[in-house]
Amino acid sequence: MYNDNAFKIGLFGANCSSGRAVTMVPERWRATWRDNLALAQMADAAGIDFLLPIGRWKGYGGDTDYQGATFETITWATGLLAQTKRITVFGTVHAPLFPPIIAAKQIVTADHVGEGRFGLNIVCGWNEGEFEMFGVQPGDHERRYAQGQEWIDALRRIWTEDDFDFEGEIIRLRGVRAKPKPWEATRPLTMNAGSSPEGKAFAIRNCDALFTTARRATNEEAPFEEAAGYVVAAKAEARGLGREIGVYTVGVVTVRPTQREADDYARYVDENTDWNAVDSIMEMKGYNEKPPEIRARIRAGYARGMGGLPLTGSPDALAAALAQISAAGFNGIAISFVNYIDELPYFRDEVLPRLERLGLRAPLPEVRPAKQYEGAGTS
Repeated sequence: MYNDNAFKIGLFGANCSSGRAVTMVPERWRATWRDNLALAQMADAAGIDFLLPIGRWKGYGGDTDYQGATFETITWATGLLAQTKRITVFGTVHAPLFPPIIAAKQIVTADHVGEGRFGLNIVCGWNEGEFEMFGVQPGDHERRYAQGQEWIDALRRIWTEDDFDFEGEIIRLRGVRAKPKPWEATRPLTMNAGSSPEGKAFAIRNCDALFTTARRATNEEAPFEEAAGYVVAAKAEARGLGREIGVYTVGVVTVRPTQREADDYARYVDENTDWNAVDSIMEMKGYNEKPPEIRARIRAGYARGMGGLPLTGSPDALAAALAQISAAGFNGIAISFVNYIDELPYFRDEVLPRLERLGLRAPLPEVRPAKQYEGAGTS
C-alpha cells in the first residue's frame, strides 16, 4: 500500500475455500497453503498492492461446504509476509474474539515479519453462529461497536505505551506491558468494512480505509454517481475530525480476450451456483425476511461473488470500468476470481498495463523501500 499507485488493487478472500465464488465448478479455488503461497508470490511480483482475507470460522454448508476450509488470518498473513517483499497483507480480526493484549502481540509479530507490511481489518462481528462456537455473546449492534472502539483504543495504547491500566466499560486491563512495539515505531494500516451508520462512523473515526459497495447505475455518463456522493461524504466527514481516509470497494472479475468469452464464462459459473449455500447465507443474514423483489436481487448478488461489483469483459472493458471507479473517488478495489492463480496472470498481463497507461498505476519498483508510514491524520 506504500507506493505511488493512484488506484490500489488487492485480492480478496483467497484464504477461504471457493474464495468468494459460491459455485460448484470444478476449477473453483481450493485455498490450500501451497495455493495461497504461490498466489501471494505471484501477486507480489506483479505489483498487486494488498491481500485481504475473510475472517471465517465456520463454513456456510451447501453442496460445496462453501468457505468451509479457511486459514486463520493473522497466522496466514505472517506466513505470507515472510515469503514476499512488497505486498501488504491484512489480517481480519474479530474484536470480540481476540483479547486485545493477545491481538496486539500477534499483530506486532506479523508486522515485524513483514517489516511494516501487515494491515489490520477490524471486524466487530455479525455471525452469531460463529460466536456461539466460542461461547461469546456478541450483543446488540450498538454494543458491538462500543466494544470495538475500546478494543482499538486499547491496541493503540499497547502499541505505544507500557505500564498502564485501561479502564473501559467492557474492557479492563491492569499493568499492561508489551514489547516489542510495531515496526520502526509506526503502526499497522487499519481498515473496516462496516456498512451500517455505526460501522461507517467507526471506520471514519479509527481507520485508514473504509470498504463499501459500489453499485453501477444506468447513467452511462456517470455510472457510479451515487457511490461518488458516498465517497465524498465519507472523506469530508473524516476531514472534519482532522483525519484522512481512503475509500475502497469490492469487485468480482471475469476478464477474457473478448466480451463474449467473458460473458460465457460468467454464465457458466452462474449456472453452477451452489444455491443451497446461497440460501444458507441468506438465512444467516436475515435476508429471507425482505420483500420478494429485494430478496431476489440480494440472492442473485450473493451467487456472483458474495455481492461484489461484477466486472466482466475484455481487458479494455475492465480497465475502463476500473478507471470509472477511480474517477468516482475510490482509492482502490479488492477483487476476487473463481480461481485466483489461473486468472491473475491474464489480469496482470493485460489489465494492469492499461491502467498504467491511464495513469492509475505506477511502474513496478525494483524493491519496495522500508515503510515510512506515520498514520492518517491526527488520531
